[in-house]
Amino acid sequence: MTTAPTTRPRLSPKTAVVLVYTAAMCMNGLDSTIVNPALFTIAGDFGQPVSAANTVETAFLVALALALPAAGWLGDRFGTKRVFLGALAVFTAASAACGLAPGLPALVVARAVQGLAGGLLTPVGMTLLFRAFAPHERAKLSKVLIVPTALMPALGPPLGGFLTQHLSWHWLFFVNVPIGIAAVLLGVVGLREHVEGVPGPFDRAGFWLATPGLGLLTYALGFGPSHGWTEPAVAVGAVLGVALLTAAVVHQLRTPEPLLKLRLLAGRAYGTASALAVLTAAGLMGVLFVFPLLYQAALGASALDAGLSVFPEAVGLMLASQVVDRLLPRIGPRRLAVPALLLAAVVFAALAVPGAADSAWLVRGLMFAIGLVLGTAVLTVQLAGFEDIAPPDMGRAMGLFQIVRTLGGALGIAVCAGVIGGHGTGATGPGPYRVAVWVTAALVAVGALIALRLPKDPPQPPPFDDEEAGEEAAQAPAAG
Repeated sequence: MTTAPTTRPRLSPKTAVVLVYTAAMCMNGLDSTIVNPALFTIAGDFGQPVSAANTVETAFLVALALALPAAGWLGDRFGTKRVFLGALAVFTAASAACGLAPGLPALVVARAVQGLAGGLLTPVGMTLLFRAFAPHERAKLSKVLIVPTALMPALGPPLGGFLTQHLSWHWLFFVNVPIGIAAVLLGVVGLREHVEGVPGPFDRAGFWLATPGLGLLTYALGFGPSHGWTEPAVAVGAVLGVALLTAAVVHQLRTPEPLLKLRLLAGRAYGTASALAVLTAAGLMGVLFVFPLLYQAALGASALDAGLSVFPEAVGLMLASQVVDRLLPRIGPRRLAVPALLLAAVVFAALAVPGAADSAWLVRGLMFAIGLVLGTAVLTVQLAGFEDIAPPDMGRAMGLFQIVRTLGGALGIAVCAGVIGGHGTGATGPGPYRVAVWVTAALVAVGALIALRLPKDPPQPPPFDDEEAGEEAAQAPAAG
């Protein structure tokens, strides 16, 4: 008597992509905010002023921006699996080095390496994710995309404060190590390699223009509001950053094999989504920057109370993923994004109505609504914008999208800081803060007009059935 051979259940490539991407992006999302509450403690341990400890965050943010221009090219040339897992391994090792740093210079260097790896993780990871799922399947990815981009950055400050107080600041970085090791091992086994190949040489001129330009402009936008726009480092960074990026744009449009495919912006869906990414990031980051200051100016609330007042926004964002999952396949991107952006503009404006900030529960409700309606719009735009991007262009498109969204967020904070007169120190009453909130509402309202260019109909399945798709997948060589 013979028995049929037993087969072990095998992790599907799609499940592996989702698990590895989520783990990596949660680490990256947490690390963007988790260190902030510990800077005072880090400075004390190393016998340095707090201003010197701020270089820990400066190094991370600038290095993150420096990696974005080359991310798409690297993934296409060497394979998205190889680049993603390599960046994840470096990020994990750099996290361990941060926790073991014997002094502030070593911590800053390790943090910069962590930022470089993190700058590759997001665009290359999203390329893996979007290549694994066809356009008509991507609505279900809303739950995957929202966790690292909304919940993790919101959990960063309270988790960072808890670990610093009850363990030590070293554990802010050590928590990444077991997660990173497990994600790398799972990725080695479960991910499939995808190499597009690059027909032309690496665009060195584009790299040396775009990379320092983006880093300098990110530095200037990030630190101009707090340090002053006339400070030499900020002023020089802003001028040089704009000049280099302008030269980079001219070069990218002229060269046959550009590092950043700016011509992708001519596509209706992708170009519209990129413009909306700038406006929504500017509006959201701007209001999250200025409203806690308004809350303190109107109520005399503490910094902790002001920070907690915006936390319901993350809860609303989590719920937005459920809305997009259910409605996007039914009513399409345009019908979902336009009303959501209009509602978001109304809610933004409501935050600035005199007396609104006097009620803590009203503030929490409005913040929850911002997360729900603006989160719905942002997820819809992100999913719809890549519907007409061919797989060979997906890596470059993801890198460019992350660049414009990063600059949009930094620009929103800088504009709001300019309206209120510095990092919340130039205004003597709630009036300028309300004006700044209304500016963010106007940015989102303009986005609603631009969203009219989004596709009307939801993405459709490809013109072949699931059986044919399964046969094609079975015939494809397994790479690893």
